[in-house]
Amino acid sequence: MTAGMPKPQVDTSKPHPARVYDFMLGGKDHYRVDVEVGEQLPPIAVRGAQLNRDFMHRAVRWVAGQGIDQFLDIGAGIPTEPNLHQVAQEIQPHAKVAYTDNDPIVLRHAEALLVGTGQGATDYIQADVREPGQILQYAAEVLDFERPIALSLLAVMHFVTDEEDPYGITRALVDALPPGSYLIFSHATWDMLPEVRESVEGAYNGGGIKNRVRTHPEIERFFTGLDLVPPGLVNATEWYRDTPAPTREATTMYAGVARVHGARRRR
Repeated sequence: MTAGMPKPQVDTSKPHPARVYDFMLGGKDHYRVDVEVGEQLPPIAVRGAQLNRDFMHRAVRWVAGQGIDQFLDIGAGIPTEPNLHQVAQEIQPHAKVAYTDNDPIVLRHAEALLVGTGQGATDYIQADVREPGQILQYAAEVLDFERPIALSLLAVMHFVTDEEDPYGITRALVDALPPGSYLIFSHATWDMLPEVRESVEGAYNGGGIKNRVRTHPEIERFFTGLDLVPPGLVNATEWYRDTPAPTREATTMYAGVARVHGARRRR
């Protein structure tokens, strides 16, 4: 783990998105407060978490197949196999992966995240997506920012409100990436299932978890200045490359992959 990272205590009195997500994926690293939120979510929202995970597997395999051997996964969550580094290192055994999350319980499981191939390397950064400068500083100790990197922001930016400048945060992270890098991105939406909005928002808001679910045009803004890889920003079950098509389902998630091109912008 990166030297100098803080070691906060787990607050079991409040639900946390990473632990609710763990509950949704059938994990065991959560508390009663997280279960209380998760149990209020409709089954189709829980299914959305599983489909988002499937998208990650497809996208990471494809990006690694393009020769990318460095990954920065922000909002990594609690380890659920196969983890991103396991998927990437199947294709690129020497791949380096830096995980980031702001939930101290993830830190407790960092040893599981740090187990990679003999050739590859993994590390864990305790930081919040709302602190892109800190994340980039720590990540530079693990990753080479002179070579292409895949930035993973999966199901995290809908927990960043408009007042917290989600587009500015994403731009700061993307602008630090060299040309040839990729953004792997997913975000919650009500576009395809408007009927679940009230129950999902009620569950998260009732647990004190701030969220801002967005529409397709709003989510597409996160890719401004990037080259979206076909099929573009789509239902999470519709994104695939060089593999059989997944079974299409209505979901609460849009997903996309984009390539960073041109000269890097200096922050």
